[in-house]
Amino acid sequence: MTESLVAARKSVSGAQGRTGLGAGRHVRRYWQLWLMVLPAVGFIGLFMYVPMYGIQLAFRDFDFTAGLTGGDWAGLKYFRQFFDSPLFWPLLRNTFVISVTTLVVGFVAPIVLALMINQVGGGRRKKFMQTATYLPHFISIVVIVGMLQAFLNPSTGLLTRVLAVFGLDEVNLLGDTSAFVPVYVISDVWQHCGWNSIIYLAALSRVDPQLYEAAKVDGASRLQLIRHVDFPSIVPTMVVLLILTMGGVLNTGFEKVWLMQNTLNLPVSEVIATYVYKIGILSTQFSYATAIGLFNTVINFVFLIAANAIARRVSNWSLW
Repeated sequence: MTESLVAARKSVSGAQGRTGLGAGRHVRRYWQLWLMVLPAVGFIGLFMYVPMYGIQLAFRDFDFTAGLTGGDWAGLKYFRQFFDSPLFWPLLRNTFVISVTTLVVGFVAPIVLALMINQVGGGRRKKFMQTATYLPHFISIVVIVGMLQAFLNPSTGLLTRVLAVFGLDEVNLLGDTSAFVPVYVISDVWQHCGWNSIIYLAALSRVDPQLYEAAKVDGASRLQLIRHVDFPSIVPTMVVLLILTMGGVLNTGFEKVWLMQNTLNLPVSEVIATYVYKIGILSTQFSYATAIGLFNTVINFVFLIAANAIARRVSNWSLW
């Protein structure tokens, strides 16, 4: 019996070796597919990997006359300067609060929305709900902030007038430090919730209808269907998306924060992205700005590795 198993394994491995293609033969055989992928690979290489050469500016005193490779070696000078800066902890706190709040609310909302849409009966009603929730994603961030300013203007805003009816006069939600994060998060979830639910709806569409029929025969309610059929089917998708999201946990939306920022809410709206823009572009301190950006990237990378390791240990689902 053992000898037959060994012979079978050898025959299988031999067949795999004969059918396997080397890299060169694979390219020659499927050159049309490689040709289609080539523009995407070139784009990623040119705009994602080539700019990484500029990371060295974080360790140099940048000199305009010498170009990217010029400047005296400064070591960790600019990292220490950032760590010793009185703005270090406020920047880190503001970035962390905005990012984590957006991550938590923005991660849960699409799941809830997808589960709700999946329970809607009738093709037309379901398509209408999907379209109505997708559309805000295509609105420009500039338009979104303009809408916020129009609705939340302390003197002429529509929402401000509604609040005045209930006795809340002269409410400045755009300038109130305690209202900046809720306004940012709620508007961000409203804009992207429907679009982000697409992948969960795709996962729910793969659920075997027989599971629903069996659960209904056993007397399951809608909530029980969601809990025992729908939710387990999207757990792998949730885990993968959570890991990918953790890779940008400190990456706040620069454009939106910058447009919503003013002198009144600056104590809570100044984040790493806006500070890097002010230091690097407006003040031309390129080495200092590069060091801050590299620090932000390293923290995101650590979060990504940790999230992947925890997910692999807890749920057996991970990216690698």
